[in-house]
Parts: sequence; C-alpha cells; structure tokens
Amino acid sequence: MRINQYIASAGVTSRRKADELIAEGRVKVNGKKLTSPGYHVEEGDVVEVDGARVEPAARKVYYLLNKPAGYVTSTADKQGRPLVTELVPDSVRVFPVGRLDYNTTGLLIMTNDGDLANALMHPSKEFDKRYLVRAQGIVTRAEAARLEQGIDIGGFVTSPAEVSLLKHDRNSTLAEIVIHEGKNRQVRRMFDAIGHPVLELCRTGLGDLTIGKLAIGQCRKLSPAEVEGLKRAVR
Repeated sequence: MRINQYIASAGVTSRRKADELIAEGRVKVNGKKLTSPGYHVEEGDVVEVDGARVEPAARKVYYLLNKPAGYVTSTADKQGRPLVTELVPDSVRVFPVGRLDYNTTGLLIMTNDGDLANALMHPSKEFDKRYLVRAQGIVTRAEAARLEQGIDIGGFVTSPAEVSLLKHDRNSTLAEIVIHEGKNRQVRRMFDAIGHPVLELCRTGLGDLTIGKLAIGQCRKLSPAEVEGLKRAVR
C-alpha cells in the first residue's frame, strides 16, 4: 500500500496532507525518516507520524460535525488552539474532509476513510456548498448578481453561484449563497470583492447533506444511506 494511503487509512489525515507530512520529514518507516512519497508499505513495516506509531483502522467511521467558531480544522496545531477532532466522541482517529476557517461555523465531514476523503476533495468533484452569510452593509441585488455571474477574487474567477438576499438591517445583510468550488476562503473573498466583508459565515449544506437541527459543537454519525450517497457522488 502506498505510504500516503496507509497514513490516511490509519485516520491520521487525508492522502494529500500525508504527502505534506512526508515532505516535512514527519514520517518514519522502520525508524528512518522517509524521503519518498512513493514508498509502498510492506507487511512488517513500522510507520510513525510525529513519533507515534500508526496502523490502518479496523473500521471506517463517518461523522457530520457542526463546527463552532474558534476551532482549527486540522489534526494538530502548533499554536495549541482547539481542534475539530476533539469534538468527535470516538476511539477511532478521524480527520476533517476539507477545511472551514477558524471563525467559520457549520457542516464538516469527519472520517478515517482516506479514499473517500481524497475523492471528495478532488478538484474535479464540484459539490454544492451552501452557506449562510452575514455581510457588512447593504448588499444590493446588482451586487448579488455579480456574485451569481462569477467574480474575480484575485487571480481566479469563480463559477456562477446562487445568491438569495434574505434580510437587511441597518448595518448588515443576511444572505444565502451556493457555490460549487472550494477555493481557500472563497465566500469571504467573493464578498470582499463586492465591498461587503463577511461578519459571520456558516456552511449549512454540502451536496445532499444539511446541518438540520444539529447544535453547534455537536456531531452525529452519518447513516449508511448518507455514506453511500457520498460514495455514489464521487464515482
């Protein structure tokens, strides 16, 4: 088994992030620092990440988490900030699929299924990502139309989006936006581009999955039908 797949199947992180760990010199095989991401793990090999031995998990688990603000979407943080992995009550190690900003809340998939995670994050797979946004100032219909048509966010023009203006108050606008890519801080950059910085951001849906009534900071297991739906979507 290729080393990045082995690390992902152990519930440490995704295959893509495993390649980064190898490049950073944080992976050892049989006591020696690994230098090649192309290494294939053989029976009897001892694999360590950051000094801790890792082995493929015996069972695959899948959770939907309603991420709170103030948590890092990672399995480790040099600054010692709270991690989303701490919110999943399972003895099996899991990692987040994709990323939500430190101050962004909402739907996040947590799993130890590296193959599914890698497929879900592949650039060729464009899932609907639904967000509830509170933006500074009064967003006009004309400005929303710019977001819908696709907008330059700094070297990248977004695909057409769906935008609904839900409510205005004196100083802000509540809106819902559906995007189909997953560029870094994309929604925030889109609203910055029309002059309305995001004040609050919550991802409420991903593909067919929704947060529903799940409370902030809580998680639930995905049903077999929901897991199969995700697998079907990436085939």
